[in-house]
Amino acid sequence: MTTMRGGLTIDKSTAATRDFTLGKVETEQQAKRIVNFLFSRHSFDDARHTPGEEAHFRELPYRALRNEILMWVVYDQEGKVIAVSSAAENEQRTGGYSWDYIVVHRDYRRFGLATMLLEEMFAELSRLRARYLITYTCGLPEYGPIRRLFESHGFRLIGTCPDYYYEGEDRLIYSRKLV
Repeated sequence: MTTMRGGLTIDKSTAATRDFTLGKVETEQQAKRIVNFLFSRHSFDDARHTPGEEAHFRELPYRALRNEILMWVVYDQEGKVIAVSSAAENEQRTGGYSWDYIVVHRDYRRFGLATMLLEEMFAELSRLRARYLITYTCGLPEYGPIRRLFESHGFRLIGTCPDYYYEGEDRLIYSRKLV
């Protein structure tokens, strides 16, 4: 089946089996490419980023280079960044982790990249003997797909912070026990 998205023809039958490269951030050039991806029109559906989110997007890949956080990146066959995810141990340093972002290029959604990133994250957190993982998202309807992803991978809604992002945009907090 072939579909058109943004002028790009994608054959879903081959895209689903296409070779992708999953790795870590190893160079400043890769970090810069990740920042560019995060700010591109191909990343987030809701591009109304808060000032804090913008700072995160600029800093996270470089923090990963310094081993301050965990970050996974997926490249296509041409080396283009097509998915990113990051997590970090919380400030208590007792085995609790916070999962900040998972972003998949619009043209590569529904090919299993989010699941691949999740499985890699869970494997690494297991090696680190992480106890739990907390994540969050916005309560607006357009964030339904990420909420379904969380719930389908064992996360449960544990709280809400009203008007967190902007007026009328609640923060939904999810948690998953890992051990």
